Amino acid sequence: MKRIFALAAVSLLMAVAPAAAARPGYAWHDTPTGTTAHFRGLSAVSASTAWVSGYTATDGVVMRTTDGGTTWQDVSPPGAAGLQFRDIEAFDANRAVAMSIGANPTDFRIYVTADGGQTWNLTFVNMEPAAFYDCMTFFDKKRGLALSDPPDGQHFRIIATDDGGMTWHVTGLQMPMALPGEAAFAASGECLTSDHGHRAWFGTGGSTQARVFRSNDRGVTWTVAPTAMLVGPTAGINAIAFNGQQRGIAVGGDFAAPTASPDSFARSFDGGASWNLVSGAPSEYRSGVTWLDGHTAIAVGLSGSDVSTNMGNTWQRFDDGSLDTVDCASPTACWASGANGRVAFLVRTR
Repeated sequence: MKRIFALAAVSLLMAVAPAAAARPGYAWHDTPTGTTAHFRGLSAVSASTAWVSGYTATDGVVMRTTDGGTTWQDVSPPGAAGLQFRDIEAFDANRAVAMSIGANPTDFRIYVTADGGQTWNLTFVNMEPAAFYDCMTFFDKKRGLALSDPPDGQHFRIIATDDGGMTWHVTGLQMPMALPGEAAFAASGECLTSDHGHRAWFGTGGSTQARVFRSNDRGVTWTVAPTAMLVGPTAGINAIAFNGQQRGIAVGGDFAAPTASPDSFARSFDGGASWNLVSGAPSEYRSGVTWLDGHTAIAVGLSGSDVSTNMGNTWQRFDDGSLDTVDCASPTACWASGANGRVAFLVRTR
C-alpha cells in the first residue's frame, strides 16, 4: 500500500518505547542485531533459526540467525540501495524468498537464496507502473503467492510460483471487484496468509469497508467477505492468521492513530466466510498476528504486544514496546521484529 511506503521515512525516526516490566505469562527477549534497520518482514524457522527483512534510510536489509539470536548475519542481496524488504518467507537455514518495494515500479522485486544468503537470484521485477506489492505467502516449499494492490483500480493482482519462487505467473483472474481506493497494507508481510494446504486469505482497507478475500484453490479463484473492522484512508486489516482452515484472526486499525483504533480485531470460525468483532480486544492498532498453538495467539503493533489464551476472545498486554510483525514456527519458536533493529523471541515467564 503506497501510504505505508510514504510514511517510511517518518517510521524510521520512531523510537522503540521502553518495555514495561514483564507481565506474568509471556515476555519478549530482545536480541542484539547491531543495526537500527526497520524489520517489517520476518520468518521463524525454529527456536534457533529466523530471518528478518527490512530497510535503513538508504538500503534494503536481510539478516539471519542460526543460534537463537545470539548473533545475526547480514545477508542482504547486492544492489539493494533504495529498496525496502517488506516480506520474507524462509523454509530452513539456507532457503528463503525476499520481497522488496521502493519508490519506482521496478523496485518491486523478489529474490531467492538457497545458500543462506551468500548468493541471491533476482526472479521477479515488476514492470507495471501502477502495481504495488504488499506481501507473500507460501503453502509449502514450492508453491506460493504474492499480492499487489489493484494495478487497474478494479482487481487485486495475484502472482504465483510453483518452484520455490524461481518463476512467477499471474493468477487469480477470477477476482471480485475492488472497492474504490481499496488496498492491502505492506506493514508486516502478513496481509496475505495460507493454511499450508489449498486455502489462502488476504485482508484489505483504505476504502469504505475492511474485507477478507479467500481462495480455496491456491489463488486461482477468490470470494470476498465484509468485516466491521475500522477502515479509512490509513486504516483496515493489516494481518491475518489461521489455525487450520476454520479458525482465523484478523488485526489492524489505523496506523496513524495507534493508541486510538477501536474495532481492530475480528475472528472467523468458518474459514473466513464471516467475521465478528472481538469485544475483549485492545482498542489499538496491531499490524501482526500469529497462532502459537490451537488456543493461544499473539498480536503486535506500535504500542505493544498482547496474548490471547482462549482463541482470541480476550487479550492481555505483556509488552509495551513497538513491534511490526510476529511469527511462530512452533509453540516454542516465536519471533517478532520491528523498528530500530528490534528482533526478539518469546519466552515463558512462569
